Amino acid sequence: MHRYEKIWLTASTVIIIGFMLIIGYQAFALDMGPPSGQETIDPQNVEEHPPFDDTGIHQIGENEYEVVMTLQIFSFDPMELEFPEGSTVHFTLTSKDVVHGFQIAGTNVNAMITPGHVTTISHTFDEPGEYLVVCNEYCGAGHELMATEITIK
Repeated sequence: MHRYEKIWLTASTVIIIGFMLIIGYQAFALDMGPPSGQETIDPQNVEEHPPFDDTGIHQIGENEYEVVMTLQIFSFDPMELEFPEGSTVHFTLTSKDVVHGFQIAGTNVNAMITPGHVTTISHTFDEPGEYLVVCNEYCGAGHELMATEITIK
């Protein structure tokens, strides 16, 4: 094997291992992995399973909230979301019918919500304003109407 081939082979192996270590560190040590979706429920009886038997906004700490939300054909439940500036919001989401998307425009919050699975995702809202929440997975003929807003005051 030529000397340059050995150098390139060694360098590429070191780079690949380096990338794997960086991604592993971010996913496990910094908790920057993808949204959960490992917890399952019966999508036909969502209202009977905690926490979806009590959807809405729940304050769980100082400037910290949990939003338990169900997505269903062309709507979010609850639809009106308002929080103070600097709030950390933990979204617990599931779908009652088909695959939906949950994207908060202007943030890095973007998740696929599938029936029978519980997805959790968190975000801290540091800037006041109105944030558009849209379904970014085609869910039927009225898909373009599936939107709501989060108001940060």
